[in-house]
Amino acid sequence: MSNDSLGMTVGLGHTDFDAAVARVVEALKVEGFGVIAEIDVQKTIKQKLGIEVRKYKILGACNPPIAHAALAADPMIGLLLPCNVIVFEGERGDVTVSIANPRRMFELVETPGVEEMVERVYEKLSRAAASLKA
Repeated sequence: MSNDSLGMTVGLGHTDFDAAVARVVEALKVEGFGVIAEIDVQKTIKQKLGIEVRKYKILGACNPPIAHAALAADPMIGLLLPCNVIVFEGERGDVTVSIANPRRMFELVETPGVEEMVERVYEKLSRAAASLKA
């Protein structure tokens, strides 16, 4: 797993795309996250622009207890929710997963107590990402 500035990224190699998405959803579930939004970018681009692109999904992941606590601390945190996860197919048919790095997303938030929540989310998402490689 690579941990670049934007996300925690895992290459899954050549695998069935829908099976990869299901693996991601299950890995998130194990860490207490549910997928509350799913955007099929490939389908949307085809419908709106008539252009064929590779498979690409954006999943909006949410851990309800942590999200509730964060919103209670600062309602503006909703601008940074949910945690985005992307699953996409590369040029050679390989599948990549990247989970947004909450440390980077919340760098500008100065609300007391939020830093601890961000660290909990980071740990949970890191475990989810690492489990995909296993």
